Amino acid sequence: MSKKKALKLVGQLEKLQEEMLKTQERLGEETIEVTAGGGVVKVVIDGHQRIRSITISPEIVNPDDVEILQDLILVAVNEAIERSQALAAERLSSIVGGLQVPRFKF
Repeated sequence: MSKKKALKLVGQLEKLQEEMLKTQERLGEETIEVTAGGGVVKVVIDGHQRIRSITISPEIVNPDDVEILQDLILVAVNEAIERSQALAAERLSSIVGGLQVPRFKF
């Protein structure tokens, strides 16, 4: 590999690193809202997979059947995490998809 090509590759890698850092920061600002049970449980999560809030409608709270509420919360949180991970993968893959790494000859 010539020195010129190596310097170009280093420049591409530096640019890629900068773009990834910016994208990761922006992911923390993006939120996804997921509901379960027809909207009685709502979870808001950000792109860093941090739960921002959980909202539970009063009509679903039944002290005699806590298991239903627990199940709904579990479903909503798991779906929120999956969607947040998909968002992060989408955003980050758009960056690395443009990187052209030359083949090395040994």
